[in-house]
Amino acid sequence: MTDSTLRLPAEWEPQAAVLIAWPHADTDWAERLAEVETTYVALAAAVTRFQPLIVVVADTALGAHAQALLRAAKVDLAKVRFVELPYDDTWLRDSGPITLKADAASFQLTDFRFTGWGGKFGAEQDDALITGLVNAGVFNNAAHKRVDWALEGGGIESDGKGTVLTTWRCLVQRHPEQSREEMSAVLRDNLPASRVLWLDYGYLEGDDTDAHIDTLARFAPGERIVFQACDDSADPHHDELQRMAGELAALRSADGRPYQLYPLPWAQPIVDQGRRLAASYANYLIVNQAVLVPAYGDAADNEAARIIGQAHPGREIVQVPCRPLIWQNGSLHCITMQLPEGVTH
Repeated sequence: MTDSTLRLPAEWEPQAAVLIAWPHADTDWAERLAEVETTYVALAAAVTRFQPLIVVVADTALGAHAQALLRAAKVDLAKVRFVELPYDDTWLRDSGPITLKADAASFQLTDFRFTGWGGKFGAEQDDALITGLVNAGVFNNAAHKRVDWALEGGGIESDGKGTVLTTWRCLVQRHPEQSREEMSAVLRDNLPASRVLWLDYGYLEGDDTDAHIDTLARFAPGERIVFQACDDSADPHHDELQRMAGELAALRSADGRPYQLYPLPWAQPIVDQGRRLAASYANYLIVNQAVLVPAYGDAADNEAARIIGQAHPGREIVQVPCRPLIWQNGSLHCITMQLPEGVTH
């Protein structure tokens, strides 16, 4: 049983830093490395306007290369810390720490087993990433708890008040031997949470995470939910996402009220070498005083940014070009992990 003083903060709570890993020639980005680095540079420039950035690099040479790119883009390098560690790929939302916070400003780095999204890809180095970060002295006042149960950070959403939102499609793929109630109990015990809400519908073509919640629906302050909608009845996603919208409308907050829903517009299909790519606007990143929103070069980009801004009032909205990311089936939120205020040195 987890310490009852611990909780999983909401993403909009104060942050110490954002964690990323720089792409390199031994990751899946090799074929389009220069292109995807433009997104990483834009992301770094956006994050460091508001808070520190921790960049994991595979070796000294990669660190020097990344630093040169950031310097050329006039990124504030005083806000960037480089940490050398091995990694298989750069999806730190899923291999990075799920950080729990206690009332007394102490922390727990919850280290679930990372299996490469249910064994789809090699993940041995990524599964050891949190231990590497701990050993590198990144964290402050933080216990490290290993949990031998497969879960990725992109597979859960927290409102910071004890409610977790997730998808059945993802977790049943990771744990086909467990019932929904058994999985809910694991989540309640380890996150910890007072309740777990499940979505049975919702998916995106080109997504190999088995419907991570962070591509579909996101909690926002004030009992709001932002979600990816589809209003094109000819699109193969239409029926599924309509069903998901109905599920979200039926959800109730902890005090029994319906959530205020913010449907996001649907980008026109983006096809790469015959393959539909998962262009979700729900995959945005909240940082201190701002929300970083994916842009895909689509006519819906600005409307998506406007709606996300409505759901997160008082924050600056910064669009980050993310079309290169979706070639590898993820977007902005997927490559980042926020760290709560106080957890880093």
